[in-house]
Amino acid sequence: MSDIIHLLPDSVANQIAAGEVIQRPASVVKELVENAIDAEASEVHVLVADAGKTSIQVIDNGKGMSETDARLSFERHATSKIREAADLFSLRTMGFRGEALASIAAVAEVELKTRQEGCELGTRLVIAGSHVESQEPAPCPCGSNFLVKNLFFNVPARRKFLKANSTELSNILAEFERIALVHPDVSFTLHSNDAEVFHLPASPLRQRVMAVFGKKMNQQLLSVEVETSLVRISGFIAKPETARKKGARQFFFVNGRYMRHPYFHKAVMEAYEHLIPAGEQVSYFLYFDVDPANIDVNIHPTKTEIKFENEQAIWQILAAAVKESLGKFSAVPSIDFDTEDMPELPVFEQSAETAAPQVHYDASFDPFRATSAAQGGGDPSYNRRPAQDWEALYTGVARASKMNEPDEDWLPEAEEENLALALGSPSQERCNQHFQFKGRFILTSVKSGLMLIDQHRAHVRVLFDRYMEQIQSRTGVAQGVLFPEVVELPPSEATVLDSLTDDLSAVGFELTPLGGGSYAVNGVPAGIEGLSPVELIKSMVHTAIEKGGNVREEVQTLLALTLARSAAIVYGQVLSEQEMAELVDSLFACPTPGLTPDGKTVLVTVLQEEIERRFA
Repeated sequence: MSDIIHLLPDSVANQIAAGEVIQRPASVVKELVENAIDAEASEVHVLVADAGKTSIQVIDNGKGMSETDARLSFERHATSKIREAADLFSLRTMGFRGEALASIAAVAEVELKTRQEGCELGTRLVIAGSHVESQEPAPCPCGSNFLVKNLFFNVPARRKFLKANSTELSNILAEFERIALVHPDVSFTLHSNDAEVFHLPASPLRQRVMAVFGKKMNQQLLSVEVETSLVRISGFIAKPETARKKGARQFFFVNGRYMRHPYFHKAVMEAYEHLIPAGEQVSYFLYFDVDPANIDVNIHPTKTEIKFENEQAIWQILAAAVKESLGKFSAVPSIDFDTEDMPELPVFEQSAETAAPQVHYDASFDPFRATSAAQGGGDPSYNRRPAQDWEALYTGVARASKMNEPDEDWLPEAEEENLALALGSPSQERCNQHFQFKGRFILTSVKSGLMLIDQHRAHVRVLFDRYMEQIQSRTGVAQGVLFPEVVELPPSEATVLDSLTDDLSAVGFELTPLGGGSYAVNGVPAGIEGLSPVELIKSMVHTAIEKGGNVREEVQTLLALTLARSAAIVYGQVLSEQEMAELVDSLFACPTPGLTPDGKTVLVTVLQEEIERRFA
């Protein structure tokens, strides 16, 4: 029997490794920019075309590479960061495995131009699908210039699963933001299709956060600073009043590396307990400086998950630091006794006699009697109250008490009929009457029994179908606003909004680009009175980012559902009989009245037999 186990060729092994390291164009940007940072570059320029599907170019002014290093850098596991296993626990660089360039070269066409300082000529290297096509001396600036074209050209299945350009560009910008936030001393620029998206000069950390997410962030941030023997934590947290359900900017960095850490996230959220509504989030930018020997960054291919040796202790330090910052900057409600306007409290003296307060009043004053002056005499300043026979008011009490006795039939026949009607006698039951229960459910009778309708979900069902029809038929009605509001978004969110512009216009939004991620809201859809159009647009953008819709129909559905949820009747809203009747009629005019667009139950029927059984 012949042998069946064999070694994979390097090109195939590199493609398999690329599946873990290079997931999308954003992964290429991340790896190349991190390499530029490790090369001690002070300026990094990123240029992408078609969201990185056509080309990605990263130019830096770092140390550059020699001819031999340039060729060897594309070999798998070739690295200058580590030499033995012990070096894994003393890492201060971004990359160390030596898989990034090999993985990129396995699934794309790569051109590298690099030169070291002091050399007259650099090196130009061209690789496609792990095969070296050419290598030659070439003039170029000091540093490295990577040009990656036709990503996944030899893996069509991977390229087919790439999402829409807006989604992929948003992912690129998100990775770019993470690197820019942790290296404020480096100057960054990013261009998409020859349009400048980011221009971030070297600046202090707070200014870098403002440059990435807008100047409004400056008014929202509170400083955090704590240093212990285990960890040094610095950065910023947002004020409680800036909490939101979606779109919070939450970043953890450890030793200059971005990380996701749900355990530490819980520590931050617990510090905000009772300060923000349940289910809402706050922004934070927190930087951990830990001894590399106490963490392990080699547990995930993308190095975004990091294991700490003393997680529980760091959790407590983090929670205490956030609480301290909230208290230090008066973000926690408190009572201040050191104000100048405090009332003066009298000093109690036991020797002093305290007299009971005296009340002076005129017992004959009657404000409901005409003045004696109007009648031609008396003091006009007040009215004299004549003596009244108050006992006459209680003459009917004895008769009323007798009426309340159950053993006497004192009700007239007409009054008995009215009482039976008020109590809902079956013989007098009126059709098509609706009742509202606890501001949430609408009760209405049907042939089979009693129907309970969730008013909020029912309105969501009705509005969703209406908005979908408007989007698909492009018949949305826009209402002009007297004072246009401005929506300001960071570049990673502005690209998503650009992809939603046509569908927003179909619903009734009129947006005018102002540049720099700002848009003027000149018109809003009819039927969303009382809602903030700025917050509504931001909510739709954040939902689109979370869902990652790459098909137009999915984006339209997402847009209609977000609008419907925002504009629907809320729980606790009191409805009139006419409003309830219109809502029920509109609900049963829908194709699927029993379920919301996301599959939640809208109505429940309690059968008449079940009601009768409970009274048996």
